Amino acid sequence: MADIPSFHNLSLDRHGNVFVLTMQKAPENRLNSRYCQELIRAYRTVEKLLGPGAEGAVITRGNDAKFWCTGLELEESDKNPFANSDGFYPLIHTILDFPFPTIALLTGHTFGGACPLALAHDYRVMNSRRGFISMPPVDLGLHFEGIGSLPRLKLRPQVARKMLLEAHRWTGTEALEDGIVDAVAEPEKMLDVALEIAAQWAPKARMGVYALLRQELWGDAIKKFQRISYVHSRVTSAPAKVKI
Repeated sequence: MADIPSFHNLSLDRHGNVFVLTMQKAPENRLNSRYCQELIRAYRTVEKLLGPGAEGAVITRGNDAKFWCTGLELEESDKNPFANSDGFYPLIHTILDFPFPTIALLTGHTFGGACPLALAHDYRVMNSRRGFISMPPVDLGLHFEGIGSLPRLKLRPQVARKMLLEAHRWTGTEALEDGIVDAVAEPEKMLDVALEIAAQWAPKARMGVYALLRQELWGDAIKKFQRISYVHSRVTSAPAKVKI
């Protein structure tokens, strides 16, 4: 069995044909271009280790019960207007185009850009005791092409409106009721629940069409994130007017 390489501010562990990717970028797993590329490298490593025609799945979790991810390092785009084009957008596209089932294990707070990151995964498990999920671009003056595509495609219209236009904050129980997450669990049971989901659906990758069929469902979002990835000829987003 091939060795798993080391990564910067994240770990990758193997449980049979299921990989657990743990974000470890203190203090809140905020995303910058370098970190997004490191996450992409972890996903590509899983593809390489599993190989084509294999059963497998990936779980992406936070490293503690307080935060899963609190979105983008907005200050980076002040110095580099193409930071998100090189990092965040390609990361979302990578997950949407991934050939194996993906599970977001929302250990804690999931804010801002972490919402489309979570929605890009096929399944979501949320902490039942603590943590909110909220996407506040309307309060920050933030926009990029495709920002509403995943809420629109994956959530009921009223729920998508609450997320994008009202910046609503959901607890785990509320998120389950509104169909944003697939399960909630006690902090000490969350990984077990995610591993069960991963084991259940990992065999669905065996025929090699999982990503193609996912594209039939969420193709509009996939195309939009692909269109704004690795673009340096034009600005692809409006910078936030308020920083958090």
